[in-house]
Amino acid sequence: MPAPDVAALLSELERSEPDYAEHARSAIDWLTGGEPLETITELNVCEFLWYTLPTKVGGDRAAIARALGRLLRLGGLERYATLCTSSTTTRILRTYTRAGEDAGMAAYQSALSATGVLPPDVPELRWSSIMGPEELGAHGACSAALELAIVSGELAPDSQERGALTRHWLTTPRPELGGDNWLHRVQGERLNRWVLGRGTAWRELAQPFEVCLHAPIPAPAEDHLEALRWLLRVGRMPGGIPLTQRHNLARSVLAESTWSAAELAAAREVAQTQMGALRRAGRRLVTTSAGQRLLEDPDLLWETASAALLAPASGEHEFRASAREVALMLLADGSPADREHVAAVIDCEEWQTAEVDASLAELGQRLDAFGLRVGGKLTPAGRAAALAALRSHALRPRQYVNLT
Repeated sequence: MPAPDVAALLSELERSEPDYAEHARSAIDWLTGGEPLETITELNVCEFLWYTLPTKVGGDRAAIARALGRLLRLGGLERYATLCTSSTTTRILRTYTRAGEDAGMAAYQSALSATGVLPPDVPELRWSSIMGPEELGAHGACSAALELAIVSGELAPDSQERGALTRHWLTTPRPELGGDNWLHRVQGERLNRWVLGRGTAWRELAQPFEVCLHAPIPAPAEDHLEALRWLLRVGRMPGGIPLTQRHNLARSVLAESTWSAAELAAAREVAQTQMGALRRAGRRLVTTSAGQRLLEDPDLLWETASAALLAPASGEHEFRASAREVALMLLADGSPADREHVAAVIDCEEWQTAEVDASLAELGQRLDAFGLRVGGKLTPAGRAAALAALRSHALRPRQYVNLT
């Protein structure tokens, strides 16, 4: 049976409990945005009570929460009404008032996680903190599915199966999406944002890549990433990879390999700094548990190593990462990727040319470390890695920037 009409419920509340009516009207407008009452979920109610109400709504917030509870109870939404007057809501509102917004936000996030209705990150998708319409729709649909499973007793709020249910809901074709699934919708939205978001020159360069980046880029059949694999295999042996007093690769290591000192040093730098696959333990390098997983999973190794081509260096500004993105697009397209061509796309100021040079040098080092270019041009494996790196970067979640 559909939920009662909001206007009818407000009229009834005005007759029976007029002191609550105005507060309830304000709260329901915030909560539903004019949509039918039957569209709200537990996530909607919790986010209103624990975030929107204390940070964006003025007045007596405890009274507004109580009034909303009365309205929801009149509508037969007892479980949501109980949230409005729960001890959790009272505590969070009090925390905002007494300890400030940061403490209130921390209490809100903790309580929201405890409900179990917040969709977790899954291998296929890490959720953004800044969501577009498609991602908001996917997030809400997954939350509603989790809520239903918890309420029906099929799932505990802290169950590890929440991830499996979220993955299923994201990847299953939906009739309401014309047979598409939510994961494709979110990825399409992120790719489109990546293409359109940085000016005319960027858009003209990136547009041809939008279609080919929709599907994952498979690892090439021919040999690739051999220097990286060799380091990870040696690093998991007893004693690991010996280092000099200055923590460079020992001569015995270089003598055993078929790569130059510069190539191995570059592969080591990327594996250790960007991939977390190697770590230094005294005067030796050892393969980490993450590196072990990469050796055991060739597809994961390919995906991680490709993404490392665009991974930021420590303390690096986003501008340099953008320069590497442009360079990879140019190289994948068979075009020159020098300072002039890159700077033309990212609208570089004269004082930033040194940053572009540094970024291009960093990219070149990573490509050479993985054996992905010859004579300044990408190999077939290099082009595939460039596309995989661009896809990974384009599909990354959007997050708020912390300026502190």
